[in-house]
Order: sequence, then C-alpha cells, then structure tokens
Amino acid sequence: MKLRVVATTVSAMAAVALAVAPANAQAKPHPYDHQDPAKSGCWNSAKVVRTADIKSRLEPTVGTIKLWWSFKCKTNWVEIRTAASATGSISVYAKDGRSDTYRFSKGNKGQHWGNMIEADNMCAWGSASIQWHGGRGGQNGQGTTGKACK
Repeated sequence: MKLRVVATTVSAMAAVALAVAPANAQAKPHPYDHQDPAKSGCWNSAKVVRTADIKSRLEPTVGTIKLWWSFKCKTNWVEIRTAASATGSISVYAKDGRSDTYRFSKGNKGQHWGNMIEADNMCAWGSASIQWHGGRGGQNGQGTTGKACK
C-alpha cells in the first residue's frame, strides 16, 4: 500500500513539473499584439510594405488590401478599402503561427483595418474576405498581400 501511495505522489509531482515548465518557458506576449494601430499610435510610425487587389468572380477588383509595418512598434496589420456596403474579415499572420482576425461591419466609407501582431525580423502577411448584398450571386471577394519578410 505504501508503494502505491509513493508512486502516485511521484507521478503527480512529475505531472505538475511538466505542466509548469512550458508555461514558464513561453515568451511574454508583445504589448501591441491584438491592439488597434490607430489607438495605440503605431500607425504614426508605419509604412505600407505590400499592396494587392481584392477580387471577385463578378468584378476584377472590388477593393485593395495593404500590409502595414510599424518600425516603432515592430508590428504588422492589414488595412482594406472597399465598398462601404461590404462586411467581412481582415486577418494578419506571423511566420511563428500567431494571427489576429478582425470582423468588420458596413460603413466607415469602406476603410477598415485589423489589429496588430508583433513580427520583428519575421515574415508576415494578410488576407481579407468581403461580401456585399448578402454575398449571393458571387457578391464576395478575397485578397492576400503575400508574405513580406524583413
């Protein structure tokens, strides 16, 4: 009986040690991850590093998608310009697997941007998916910036 209690205690201690180790080994999140670039001030020190068209089956171009880089904040985010009646999602990705997706509603004269992801010295890219008038009959579009590597 004592042997069984000791084995259970050792196993439990090993499980706790394994559970704690990865959490301590993880890096701290970047302070600007998932933040608004306009509200944070990161937009003030930024430039566009990639631009592409948002295309649909009905129209050759239904908007533009831009990947932004802030040299001050070391972050990327995506901005789109499309019809004011469009809704959809904007995503930004970092090579290490982190991402952020922002859903936008109609309005703002068709200018929308997503949240930031820290991507210092790594590839980043963005995508957007939009629809208007319910998305029926091909009334939707998609675009991607392609990877930008610093």
